[in-house]
Formats: sequence, structure tokens, C-alpha cells
Amino acid sequence: MVRVKRGNVARNRRKKILKFAKGFKGAHSRLFRTANGQVMKALVYSYVGRRQKKKDFKKLWVCRVNAGARNEGLTYSKLRNSLKQSSIGLNLKMLAQLSVLDKATFSKVVQEAQN
Repeated sequence: MVRVKRGNVARNRRKKILKFAKGFKGAHSRLFRTANGQVMKALVYSYVGRRQKKKDFKKLWVCRVNAGARNEGLTYSKLRNSLKQSSIGLNLKMLAQLSVLDKATFSKVVQEAQN
């Protein structure tokens, strides 16, 4: 069998993994085998985290809109229903921003939805 020299390919692959692992603690940033495991784990966590972030923001927005709606004497679900009935097409993020930053406009939107 012919001997295969993988010098450049193997070195470049290892350097790429160690570059990803920059900033990890101890051996996790210096030794290839442990760094490789940590990089794989970190990539899985980052994939999951990108999806988790969307859920977390939606929860936050619902809490903010609910708090604003309760100040107006409604619950979140009743407010969303009345917005849908009156065909006001504000999305959840915009409602949350209004309820936090511009309470007067938020209350006007709620009044429009109720009429």
C-alpha cells in the first residue's frame, strides 16, 4: 500500500478547529482532541440557542403586551382578539414596543380595537 502524506490537509483541519476553540478555557482551547469535542458541542448549542432566542423574545413580548393590556382593563387574549376583529394588523413585537415606550399610543390602539 502506498503511503499517504496528509501534512497540509491535516494541519489545516486542526488549525481550523483550534481557531474555533479560541477563548475556551485550558486544554479546551489548546489540545486538538478536547477542543474538537468542545467545538462540536458549542456548535450544537449555538444551533439550539438560535431557535431558543426566538421563543424567549416572544415570551417577553407577550408579557409586555399583557402588562400594557391589563393597565387598560383587558387581558392579553382579549386584546389580541379585539385587534383581530377590528383588523388592526400590528404584530406582537410592535405592540410590545408601544406598550413599553409609548403608552399613550398603545392606549389609543386599545381604544380603537375596542370600538
